[in-house]
This record gives sequence, C-alpha cells and structure tokens, in this order.
Amino acid sequence: MAQVILEDISKVYDGGFEAVKGANLSIKDKEFMVIVGPSGCGKSTTLRMIAGLEEISGGTLSIGETVVNEVAPKDRDIAMVFQNYALYPHMTVYQNMAFGLKLRKVPKDQIKSRVNDAAKMLGIDQLLSRKPKALSGGQSQRVALGRAIVRNPAAFLFDEPLSNLDAKLRVTTRAELKALHNRLQTTSIYVTHDQAEAMTLGDRICVMYDGVIQQIAAPMDVYDRPVNKFVAGFLGTPPMNFFDGKIESSGNDVYLINSDFKIKLSSAHALKLAQKNGKNVVMGVRPESLSTNQYDGCGQNEFSAKVKVIEPLGDRQDVYMNTSDGVDFVANIDPHVKLKTDDEVQMFIDIEKVHIFEMGETGVNLTL
Repeated sequence: MAQVILEDISKVYDGGFEAVKGANLSIKDKEFMVIVGPSGCGKSTTLRMIAGLEEISGGTLSIGETVVNEVAPKDRDIAMVFQNYALYPHMTVYQNMAFGLKLRKVPKDQIKSRVNDAAKMLGIDQLLSRKPKALSGGQSQRVALGRAIVRNPAAFLFDEPLSNLDAKLRVTTRAELKALHNRLQTTSIYVTHDQAEAMTLGDRICVMYDGVIQQIAAPMDVYDRPVNKFVAGFLGTPPMNFFDGKIESSGNDVYLINSDFKIKLSSAHALKLAQKNGKNVVMGVRPESLSTNQYDGCGQNEFSAKVKVIEPLGDRQDVYMNTSDGVDFVANIDPHVKLKTDDEVQMFIDIEKVHIFEMGETGVNLTL
C-alpha cells in the first residue's frame, strides 16, 4: 500500500507541446482517486507518467517514500489495467493471470494460490482454461483485473478500463470495481472521460482541462461547488445551463439582467456580488434547479421559454427549450407535467442553487 504524490509534474513533447502543466496531486494510501476530463486534457499522460510509460519532463513523482522519476516501470510496484485489456491471445486465462508472477520467479505453488484466489474473487474461476477469443468483453475485463490483483501491488492504475463494455455492463462492473476496492483497500488511480464513472467510483475526483488540474475534491463537493465554469459544465447529465448577463445592484438587492430576464439573486449571493455592479458575468443553473412551478419565497426568478424537444425518461423528462433571445437550455421537469413542442411556458429558477461565474471558458465561480 502506498500514497502517490505528484509535485509540479509536467510533460513536454518534442516540438514544445505541453501536455501536462505543473500538476500537483496527493493521493492518499488506500484512496480511490479518479482523474477525469475531456479527450486530450492530459489525464492519460499523467497516468502513464505514474506508471513509468512516459518520461517525466519536470517535477517529482513519489510512490510511498520513494522518488520514482528514474525508476523503471517494472520496479515501481504498480499494476495497470488497460482500455483494451492487453491479454495474450495464445495463452489461457490462467496463463495470462500467472504470467507476471512467473516473470518475477514467484514459486509455482504461490502462483497457483494467488491466481485461484483472484479468479474466485472475480467469479472467473470456471474460465481459467479458456483463451481470450472465447471470452466476452466483461469476462476479458475481469481477467485483466485478475492479472493486476495477483501482483498484490502498492497501487492499481486503471486507464479507461470500462470504455469497451456496453452501457448496462459498464454500470454493473462499476459497482463491482468499487466493491473490489473496498475489499482490497489498495491505492487506486482511475482515468476516465465518463463523468458518471468519476462520480460513482471516486473517493475524490481530479478534474483536468488543457493539461491543468482544475479541481480536486469529493464528487459531490465538485458537483455542488465547482471552482470554475469548465468544471461546472463538465460534471452533470445533462450539463449545467449557462446564461450571460450583467450584475446590477439596487440597495441591498443584486440582480442578474439580460434581454430575457431580470433575476433577483439570493441574499447570500448578493453579499458576495454587491461590489460587482455593472460586471458582465455568466449564470450557471443545473437542469434540476429549473421548474415550471414557482418556488415559495424565492422572489423574482421567472422567465419565458419555448419547448423544443421533450425526452421522457421515466422518473423525469428532460425538456430542451430556448429563450426569446435564442439561448438554449435544458430542464429536468416532473414527468406528470404535460408539455408539447412549441409550448410557451414560464420557467422558475431555484436561486439558492445558481452559480455566478466570470466570463471565459474557465471563469472563476464568484459565488463560492
């Protein structure tokens, strides 16, 4: 078991492209850390530097008490599970799981014991004589996991291991992975672009964008208290809605105004934004914070919109709309509310749950 610490880690490729920019991340012993972000944000490069598969351009990487910048991958005491499973097609499941131990000259009786124990834990003990071509995607994923588990490493590294599975199997395997981590209590670092995986798996999540770590916190802290506009828009399905506007102060009241509405902000937000009079900002509102029903005591918080598309989802309906000024947004509406395309409706905002950001893609959250 070990903590993993990245101190000002950077990766610069030939030609000067900087894929990771001064990453600082401290992963606790036994923690499940998820690094999440869009394609090209630097998350997989960061994981590969931890594994030793990419050379570190700058900074210090420690696993346990050891600085491993110059340590070979095989000597880092980590096990990696890849996106494509990387199973040897000519070997049986048993041979695939035992191969790493055989290379390390582990005694045969220990190899047999470890492989059998891991296979039982993962429910693949009946598959040990099969070859990869006879396995389903979910079974292959379990074999790849088993190959990592038998190593009994200080840390597991996962590089989007569920992305090749179908949607239903991803959900069930996600739960199995979390249960497995709770049982093994091994430090785990998991890379994904899937926000649902990040929210459900991670003890903490690390959001990356453009090679820079944007926020590190528990999943619900990131969801409820995003530090900037990018983080707010990246986490959430459907994503947060954004409305441009301007701050207007009037006595003790603070409003967000644009051509579609004049929204009176909450008293808590007013205290933080009173000095921003006249400033252009962006208001972020999650779909679940919009309703066709007025909120008691929320003050001036309504605007008109036209229904464009309705997606019934059983427990809710996601309703895509636009304002009279052509701003598109989506709201989670009670499925029993009867709506149809081109309906004009009054929408109400739960103003206690809005966020106000500075302009720009990574504009700072002014309401924290």
